[in-house]
Amino acid sequence: MARPRTKIDITCQNPACKYYLKEEGKDILKRGKNRAGHQQYYCNHCNTWFVETVNTPLYHKHLSKSEIIQICKHLVEKNGIRSIERITGHHRDTIGRLLEDLAAHAELVNDILLNEIKLGQFEVDEMWTTIKKNRRKLSQEAQTQMMKVMPGYTVA
Repeated sequence: MARPRTKIDITCQNPACKYYLKEEGKDILKRGKNRAGHQQYYCNHCNTWFVETVNTPLYHKHLSKSEIIQICKHLVEKNGIRSIERITGHHRDTIGRLLEDLAAHAELVNDILLNEIKLGQFEVDEMWTTIKKNRRKLSQEAQTQMMKVMPGYTVA
């Protein structure tokens, strides 16, 4: 007799799949781990592979979640990129790319910082201001996402 499948909370991450981000009718399987140690998943409908960190600031990062949280806490304290580099031991380009990704996923990061890490709204606003000051050349998508989480944003 076959072993029963475990409950998988991941949905298909392929926009071309008809079950993209849908819970109902999904057929996702766990299929081992990649070289970085992240769990891989396989969608039987569209025959695509993906990892659980896709579409998050952790995607394609060699930093753990705790290291990213530590960098965010240093940003809240208004530390510069070079001082964070000295404190954490990560290269400034790595920190700069992380800031770009955090800005591109600003709403998700804002929710995590406020709800899971229990930072105050003032502290999170300080972090976004620091990112905006340190990363003058943000992509248009990142600028749009940051505008949504900065104080004074209204939906047009």
